[in-house]
Amino acid sequence: MPTTCDYDIAIVGAGPAGSACALALRQSGLRVALLDKARFPRDKVCGDAIPGQAFKALRQLDPAFVAQLGQLQPRDDVRDSRLVAPNGASLTLQWKLPSFNSPRETFDAALLELVRAHSNTEILESTGLKTLAIEPDYVRLTTTTAQEITARLVIGCDGANSVVGRRLLPEPRLARAHHCVGVRAYYENVAGASSGTTEFFLSSDYLAGYVWLFPVGGGRYNVGLGMLAEIVAAHKVDLKQILTRVLATHPELAGRFAQARPLGTIVGFGLPLGGGRVRPISGARFMLCGDAASLIDPLQGHGIDTAIQSGILAGAQAAACFERQNFSAGFMREYDAQVAHKIGRKLAKSYRLMRFLSNKAWLVNAAVRLARVPGLKPWVQRAIG
Repeated sequence: MPTTCDYDIAIVGAGPAGSACALALRQSGLRVALLDKARFPRDKVCGDAIPGQAFKALRQLDPAFVAQLGQLQPRDDVRDSRLVAPNGASLTLQWKLPSFNSPRETFDAALLELVRAHSNTEILESTGLKTLAIEPDYVRLTTTTAQEITARLVIGCDGANSVVGRRLLPEPRLARAHHCVGVRAYYENVAGASSGTTEFFLSSDYLAGYVWLFPVGGGRYNVGLGMLAEIVAAHKVDLKQILTRVLATHPELAGRFAQARPLGTIVGFGLPLGGGRVRPISGARFMLCGDAASLIDPLQGHGIDTAIQSGILAGAQAAACFERQNFSAGFMREYDAQVAHKIGRKLAKSYRLMRFLSNKAWLVNAAVRLARVPGLKPWVQRAIG
């Protein structure tokens, strides 16, 4: 072991999971480095929905964090969601927890700014991870800037294609059945779109997918299409082409997008879904959080809340490691257990429901119809989550 490690903890990835982890460690007295290959603000391809559970988790760290994020612009405060079934019938659901939509370029930079303002974390932007090795007493990281960093613990918050996960897990990749592929574009001048309402459009034509329309503030809308990766591969689906066609032909959308103006191009991204086959998300001297730990909700497609929750759990586990001077794989399993208990059970329920409904348009139609029966709407909302 080096005489002194450069840091106690190296967090790789400064998105919501990494920033939340750094905030959770702000009073630990530990030397923390937060690395990211990008310089913020930077775009992150996503649906841009910030669920209420994300703010609930941050509020437990400090209510002031949520108050500061609540001042972000642009943003759109979300009150309800409108679900349009394959047969055209619609259902509007009200959300209990306050939430908003905001471009990830804005939200992630604001979250990182909280780390900068409220902790002693050393933030290393434009510094990606190239390689890492777990030694008996420390972790050695080599960055894309040819810098070598040593730390006693590494926390991988570096997204769906996590370098930490690929290097340290024996089977870092999930099967296509546990992956979703999405495309996203920004538009303005969308007719009939309401501030405060997110919209989901389901159709049997999308082959186990849905189109979303989310207001993100400033007159802009995040519009996208998501689909299971196994379907995309089996049918050689071109998601960009389908999204363009749907916006031009869907009975609910064609008129609304007739005069809409795209802001940039349609871009794609991958989503590692949670709730499927259980796999380790930690080992000797490392943990994975957020997308790197495959914590995307399979039914609704969001992952910022679970990223923040897992980052906070990893921060608590890291503090316990230093308190007990135990960095073994066995001790790290407590983190896996906490994630499974507090996040994984809900994701498993969502995964089962998503798989069950994915090829049953008639059942989605029936659920929307049932929700109109007095007294049954709360049951449908609980089932969706």
